[in-house]
Amino acid sequence: MFSFSSQELNAIYLSLKIASVAVAMALPFALAVAWLLARKQFFGKNLLNGIVHLPLVLPPVVIGYLLLILMAKKGAIGQYLWSWFGFSLSFSWKGAVLASMVMAFPLMVRTIRLAFEAVDPKLEQAARTLGASPWRVFFTLTLPLSFSGIIAGAVLGFARSLGEFGATITFVSNIPKETQTIPAALYTFIETPEGEFAAARLCAVAIMISLFALFCSEWLAQRQKRLQQES
Repeated sequence: MFSFSSQELNAIYLSLKIASVAVAMALPFALAVAWLLARKQFFGKNLLNGIVHLPLVLPPVVIGYLLLILMAKKGAIGQYLWSWFGFSLSFSWKGAVLASMVMAFPLMVRTIRLAFEAVDPKLEQAARTLGASPWRVFFTLTLPLSFSGIIAGAVLGFARSLGEFGATITFVSNIPKETQTIPAALYTFIETPEGEFAAARLCAVAIMISLFALFCSEWLAQRQKRLQQES
């Protein structure tokens, strides 16, 4: 019961790989958008906020279908990637990364935005008054004070990527060793006769990985608070 098959190990490896790459690639964009929404007033801000959070309210299958018609080999954008660079996202693990990024992005932005808003703007204004440039204020003041929220956003994004199923299976299908993540493999095993033990093992692995990520997030947040108090 407790020995993993090669299919299960591949699904676990792919899930960790896709979730990690998705968070790493989405984090800089999430930081920029969160800061923009937290600190700036501009025409169309509510529209941008709505677009960013759209994946939270749309069915994941709809997101996967939109990615398919946009980024597939013959899609509106994907056709140019294929003809110019010979590069296609559909039916590959890179496409699964994109689907995970899209689904995790609003959670990351929402959490990081709250962290930025918790930083007193008067501190930033005081730093600028003393001659610090906007970039220096952001990297030496805003970012460190928001560190706990940024870590929480990254962990939420990782957990969301780890559990992504609908958009991924619609966009990149369920291909063993290429796009079959833990949720897709779970679905396969549930539909397979006598696959309940494999499904249970993958379920347990997904729970343990998520708990470990949350534990690490909490430990880093507490460590950051202690360092701030000591300084």
